[in-house]
Amino acid sequence: MSDTTHTPVDPVALTQQLVRCPSVTPEEGGALVLLERLLTDAGFACTRIDRGGVSNLFARWGSRNARTLGFNGHTDVVPVGDADAWTVDPFGAEIRDGYLYGRGATDMKSGVAAWVAAAIDFVADAPADASLVITITGDEEGDATDGTTAILDWMAEAGETMDDCIVGEPTSPNDMGEMMKIGRRGSMTAYFTARGVQGHSAYPHRALNPVPALARLIADLAAHELDNGTDHFDASTLAVTTFDTGNPATNVIPAECRATVNIRFNDAHSSSDLIRWLNTEAARVGKATGVDIEMTATVSGESFVTPPGPLSDLVATAVEAETGRRPEASTSGGTSDARFVKVICPVVEFGLVGKTMHQVDERVKVDQIGQLKTIYSRLIRDYFA
Repeated sequence: MSDTTHTPVDPVALTQQLVRCPSVTPEEGGALVLLERLLTDAGFACTRIDRGGVSNLFARWGSRNARTLGFNGHTDVVPVGDADAWTVDPFGAEIRDGYLYGRGATDMKSGVAAWVAAAIDFVADAPADASLVITITGDEEGDATDGTTAILDWMAEAGETMDDCIVGEPTSPNDMGEMMKIGRRGSMTAYFTARGVQGHSAYPHRALNPVPALARLIADLAAHELDNGTDHFDASTLAVTTFDTGNPATNVIPAECRATVNIRFNDAHSSSDLIRWLNTEAARVGKATGVDIEMTATVSGESFVTPPGPLSDLVATAVEAETGRRPEASTSGGTSDARFVKVICPVVEFGLVGKTMHQVDERVKVDQIGQLKTIYSRLIRDYFA
């Protein structure tokens, strides 16, 4: 049992405090300073991990030799966009008609606040063999190169680890408790550049037009069925996102054109396999047309899944006890920092309804913040029971 005196934390008030920190990636905005002070006062050992102009926070309560439940979240937010389109101050944390408004209210300062409040409650009377780790990044909404990855790098050097982890991203599409994430699709973007020979459009035989060649390649890629889905994932998708020559003249065949595709892939593929396939297809069309087609790719993350088992059952049971609804185990949506955490331990995501994240007038139901805190509290208690 802890002999440190803790003052219970109101998760709604803490969400408001965090929203009032203008922590647009990569600005810290005061959010991590606030959390570090709060957690330190509650008996957590805190370490700031700053890298590449990004601020991150690691906090531990209990022995690193004890069974450790981790939490991962972020306090950075996307830009507000057109501030005049908001009906409230984007960083005012105003409560109106049962909703708390502000950038990051949903994604995901409320989730961070709910977990921190639950964790501080727990350590006030925790068993001796329990340990909590809280990792908060300031680079989830950006390139994510110096956020959770920096924390995990530091943890490896410091001999820190987690046995299991909860990521507090908003996971439910419409109703509180309807969904948790047990995995995510991989994401990669491929950039194609086709190079031919510029010429007059009246004399196409004197030019080598890269546009039909690249159009042929992109059409073939878009028509290709990557798979039919797997046990835990829907079918992989390929979306064409740009096709551009940059050519303003109607009587000039351009020397170059470019296209971009984004692939969201399941566990039937790896990014390396997909890159090989894309290069093979580009070479095939290039050989057939005489146009040089070059490809580069960036990978945001590989697909992963935490198979249904003890951790997902624990989360589902806690959610059902507090909401009366057993969450669906899903792998839908985009990427999250769970793609990094899964390297060191099983990870499940659960958080609020995400309908307004990144939108103008982003907002969260006030009563759901308190409800999320009670779910997290039950989850932590049950984990160490």
